[in-house]
Amino acid sequence: MKPNSVLLILTILRWISSSFAAVQLPIASSFLGKNEIGRITILATAQIRAGDAHLGGTSPDSSGLRSDQFQNTLKKSPNTSELQDESAEGSHVEIAKKLKNRNHTNLSRKFTHAGFGIFFACLNQFMPHHQFVPAMALLTASTLVMELLRYRRGFRWMNVALHFFLGGALRKHEMEGKFTGSFYYFAGVAASAYLFPKTAATMGICQLALADPSASYFGRRTRHIYWSRIENGLGGIGRNKGILGFLGGALFCFPFNYRVLKIAKWGASGIPGGEAAIVSASLMLGLAGAFADLAVPTPALTMPKKLLGVPVPPFHVDDNFVVPIFSGWACTKIFQIVGWDQGLKLANHIIF
Repeated sequence: MKPNSVLLILTILRWISSSFAAVQLPIASSFLGKNEIGRITILATAQIRAGDAHLGGTSPDSSGLRSDQFQNTLKKSPNTSELQDESAEGSHVEIAKKLKNRNHTNLSRKFTHAGFGIFFACLNQFMPHHQFVPAMALLTASTLVMELLRYRRGFRWMNVALHFFLGGALRKHEMEGKFTGSFYYFAGVAASAYLFPKTAATMGICQLALADPSASYFGRRTRHIYWSRIENGLGGIGRNKGILGFLGGALFCFPFNYRVLKIAKWGASGIPGGEAAIVSASLMLGLAGAFADLAVPTPALTMPKKLLGVPVPPFHVDDNFVVPIFSGWACTKIFQIVGWDQGLKLANHIIF
């Protein structure tokens, strides 16, 4: 073949590729971008387009502009797997944008937290031990399964359901790969009910319901009082929390604890230690609940992503788990100090 013919064919091919790239590249990129060969083809077309501009005698600025346009088109045309990933992540990513982070007061979360705590405390009081503990264990296990599945493809509808039922009570990080507080909440209630006598477990759950959200509320309201802040923690305890929040949570629990213990079923012999014992026990219970909340640092201690090369779930130390267990244990010790029976029964409806 003559050199002139070869030159003519190459010129025609450049012209065809130039026209194809100018008109069809956005559509072709989405079609061909489904595989690596297609993407290489598109890139080669864009490079021919840029080279043709240079050979045709156009200015460098014009050539660069036209080349940039094709590079931008490539960037805007992800492959199919990327589109599938974005679609799969849409449920929880979009929900996370609507939620508040842990730096907000979020009163709806605090009321929800308190309501569930009182509800579970009543259930523990009314239901037989052999029924309540297995029921809570089943609820905890079911919640763990949900947490492990809801970020996987095909199960992200669970995030939509969570947001539908809990709404603004959720936090942003709970839709960004972390577990919700519900799993730790249920686990803490189940463990407390299993480990301690009924009354101690009930009082521990009540401290979870009241001390945790109130300490958080007062801590945020007094965060500008710098002397009360524990920035780096005391040996890891109380990091990014405050003394005033701790005291506020303890005092908030005092009236409730006093009322519950005051009307408990003491029998004909009356209250051992009298009024002073009730006041002391009520205050110490509130301090125990608030201290357990204070002891859990912010941000929480988390497990590494892998152990011995094996991926592990994103477990962390959560105050919803620590508070009821520590408070239930503290209740048994407080009863020993004031000379009360561990089998003390509370009023039929706890507070009346």
